[in-house]
Amino acid sequence: MKLETIKIGRIVNAHGIRGEVRIQPRDGDPAFLTKFKTFLLNGQPVSPTACRVHKSLVLAKFPGVDDMNAALALKDRDLYIRREDAHLPEGEYFDDELLGLDVYDADSGACLGELTAVDDYPAHKIYTVRGQREMLVPAVKDVFIQSIDMEENRMDIHVWEGMAADEN
Repeated sequence: MKLETIKIGRIVNAHGIRGEVRIQPRDGDPAFLTKFKTFLLNGQPVSPTACRVHKSLVLAKFPGVDDMNAALALKDRDLYIRREDAHLPEGEYFDDELLGLDVYDADSGACLGELTAVDDYPAHKIYTVRGQREMLVPAVKDVFIQSIDMEENRMDIHVWEGMAADEN
């Protein structure tokens, strides 16, 4: 389902004494967060005056946050972006958008269930599909994932032996 806002990270702490905050990206490359001119914090748009990658975190400076105490007051708050600002390449989606898709067998056309979870593993993501059986589907395009149609709320997959969680 197309979402209007996407959770992209969480403020985990202050950085230094001048009001910078440390942002833990939700997933993916931290540099992706530095491309945005506006974040949503507590539902309000806020434009960072500085934003850079530091190790696996993003350091950002927000207007009105001028000291460590003000930065600490933002700790444990989630940051969102507007979906329209993301400009992802065609055919790429955020994990949250995929949740709730109806999943179909590309060969037989049978409905297998609903995509209920996206888990991140070192090699690739794994989609959990729950229906009559629970299936774990590697998120590998053209091998397991044939197509995703957000307008139809549909994902077509190639089913391989052993994908069902109750198979040996």
